[in-house]
Amino acid sequence: MINDIIKDAEERMSKAVASVEVAFNKIRTGRAHPSLLDPIKVNYYGSESPLNQVANITVEDARTLGVSPWEAKMVPEIEKAIMKSDLGLNPVTTGNLIRIPLPALTEETRRNYAKQAKNEAENGRIAIRNIRRDANSTLKELLKEKEISEDDDRRGQDQVQKVTDKYIAQVDERLAAKEKDLMAI
Repeated sequence: MINDIIKDAEERMSKAVASVEVAFNKIRTGRAHPSLLDPIKVNYYGSESPLNQVANITVEDARTLGVSPWEAKMVPEIEKAIMKSDLGLNPVTTGNLIRIPLPALTEETRRNYAKQAKNEAENGRIAIRNIRRDANSTLKELLKEKEISEDDDRRGQDQVQKVTDKYIAQVDERLAAKEKDLMAI
């Protein structure tokens, strides 16, 4: 019973860490990466579709992304969607290929992105601590119902804390790596 609670908490905490990684992928570093365009939605026959479902996204060089739509008539739609996004990118179209040059990051924008990364990491830590709280309250309820002993409750809470520490350390490692990546010139 206690193992099930801990296993559930561990599963949810790993999802929280994965969520932090996804958030970090959306934060731009100096290099071009196809996941930068993940939040962009394109009007495709009347419905909003993710850009990666209507075009092939490639990295041409360290500072340029290439977008080649699967249908030639989608070029203007994709261009419009990229310009409307809050990413601050200006696409350049040559025939059916859309090139997206990424501007170099200034020191100020690097610091802002680092601040954004810290906020995302803190959100991940908060999610992990909330999962810990849920697991501990479930253990308390089991204790109140007399389904487990006080010793089992104490051991369970210690195990939950160890799992929590492990996943918070993972978030911190990923944050350190992202900050290092952001501050590299």
